[in-house]
Amino acid sequence: MKKLITTIQNIWKIKELRNRLLFTFALLFVYRLGSFVVLPGVNPAVLDNANQDAGGATDLLGLINIFTGGAFSNASIFALGIMPYITASIIIQLLGFAVPYFQRLQQKEGESGRKKLNQITRLLTVAITLVQAGGYLTYINSQNAIDPSVPAGLFFIANTIVLSSGTVFAMWLGEKITDKGIGNGVSLLITIGIIATLPQALVFEFTAQLDNNGLILFVFEMAILFLIVMATVLIVQGVRKIPIQFAKRMVGRGNATMPASGIRDYIPLKVNAAGVMPIIFAQALMFLPATVVQFVSGDATLAASGVMQQLLNPFSLTSSMLSFLLVVVFTYVYTALIVNPQNYAEYLKRQNAFIPGIKPGKPTADFIDAVTSRITLPGSVFLGIIAILPAFGVALGVNQSLALFFGGTSMLILVAVVLDTLQQIESYLLMRKYDGLVKSGRIQGRSRVEGIGAGM
Repeated sequence: MKKLITTIQNIWKIKELRNRLLFTFALLFVYRLGSFVVLPGVNPAVLDNANQDAGGATDLLGLINIFTGGAFSNASIFALGIMPYITASIIIQLLGFAVPYFQRLQQKEGESGRKKLNQITRLLTVAITLVQAGGYLTYINSQNAIDPSVPAGLFFIANTIVLSSGTVFAMWLGEKITDKGIGNGVSLLITIGIIATLPQALVFEFTAQLDNNGLILFVFEMAILFLIVMATVLIVQGVRKIPIQFAKRMVGRGNATMPASGIRDYIPLKVNAAGVMPIIFAQALMFLPATVVQFVSGDATLAASGVMQQLLNPFSLTSSMLSFLLVVVFTYVYTALIVNPQNYAEYLKRQNAFIPGIKPGKPTADFIDAVTSRITLPGSVFLGIIAILPAFGVALGVNQSLALFFGGTSMLILVAVVLDTLQQIESYLLMRKYDGLVKSGRIQGRSRVEGIGAGM
């Protein structure tokens, strides 16, 4: 406890770090405040009754509601949150693997290429938001939550503008946090939305266990949750270090010229290079059939019957088994897209470096590809287990709202973003010659790239 207090005092002593933290907290507060501002023309009472009757959606809409911190179900001005920007970013990233123009912008045009990609991403975000806003307002209309005194045309036009403006403003908040605050702004906006639902879930579970004289069981659940967090930290930070060596070269001038010793370094290949994307893709694919049936037929009961009901329920055995398989498959696919062994081989060749015992060029690329394939297998299996852990929690009696934090997308995002933010705070402390956040070792967040990876 004393070390924690000392660390907080050291953080407060660094003026730049203090200002960045205060700036970040202020913008996060603005974002959360906007999550409670209801769209004009929406009847909150009717919407609350509809949400209570739904009992907490576990479909795709429920997933979006978790990421927006309840703003989606509240019909707030931030109902779509930052998700359209995330969707646009994923589309641009995938285009970078398939379209030469975007690939050139990502890899060869440096800072100017990144600026162009950012501008394209922003424009695509607006386009996606306009489409999603129309679908969301149609959903609000299906819940009979629109004030009858408001003309339908005016409601749709005005609120499409409001929702689009809310997403653009959230995107601006995220970029400002990244530039002048601490951590990745967009990731923090998603994280703060997820965390917003945690206290209520904990209180509900504690009250339920207290009423059933199950206080010891609640403590046991918290211990299991702690172990899951630790295991998730391991998979997020886990890397396979491939040793490399730079060829000897002459350094110095005149009589001081002498051959430099071979410098050893390593390539850090992440065990979970795909991050949270395989779980997001798997969940979206699982919810897609029922969602399509519901919108095509206009009958929610048809979409929630038979096999569709099993697919729509993320806590069912059928859904868990399919989710596990999909996560494993998507992990391999997404890792193959983002990890390019040929780029590593070319970079090593340009830097006059090599992997000991491996010839430069194609043999190096083949070796890196083989190592990546081997470490992806345990990483994909572990990621699949994390994806279905909430189903095990529900089966053991944990309420659904808290069980979602026992694994899945929520857990991975929370761990990855917190580690990334703490790593940046620690770097400020170490630069000012203060102790870091841990007694030994270093926090390795997502933004930390060691060895040759820094130049990729």
